[in-house]
Amino acid sequence: MTRPRLIARLTLVLVPALLAGCGALLPRGESVAESPWQNYQEAQQAFDSIIPYQTTVEDLKALKLDPLQYPNITLLNYSDVLRRFIPSPSTNAQDLDPGVQDCIRAKSACKGYEVDQKTLKRRRYGNFLADFLNFKRKVDVAGWRFNGVILIRDGIVVYKLTGGQPAIHELEESKNPLGPFQGIGESRMLGR
Repeated sequence: MTRPRLIARLTLVLVPALLAGCGALLPRGESVAESPWQNYQEAQQAFDSIIPYQTTVEDLKALKLDPLQYPNITLLNYSDVLRRFIPSPSTNAQDLDPGVQDCIRAKSACKGYEVDQKTLKRRRYGNFLADFLNFKRKVDVAGWRFNGVILIRDGIVVYKLTGGQPAIHELEESKNPLGPFQGIGESRMLGR
């Protein structure tokens, strides 16, 4: 067998084998809001231990719910609470939870915490060459998101509410028949 034929055969065998293992070269990403909790369940357990009209601000600190020490906890003032719970004049304050009513009646003695914690991991998978050349891109998105609101009047929690997504799992797929040339026409038309 001649040297050029040997190189051609080796190329036909090795290139597909190498490209098949190139999936590990695809980018990965992670979006994590710094949090004292590792998952949704831990955050929910912290909120489950809050008892309205019993839990104090000091108790919240022990539960890692202190906006001065832990990130991604928003302080709500009286005006923020009003906008959140009475978004329009047609909303009847008498229909609100008694804790919310107490907080609103307390005016400036009312404050709140809004917790928004999330972790999202993005992992591209599939054919490396198709992804690299922008023909086909597949992304696996997984994680969780936790939202909670706490209203505090005179140092005592009067209301709590939680929500969110304990498990997020999405598969994204985009196809570009023209691959790396897909956006050229658009960019020329828009003058970019």
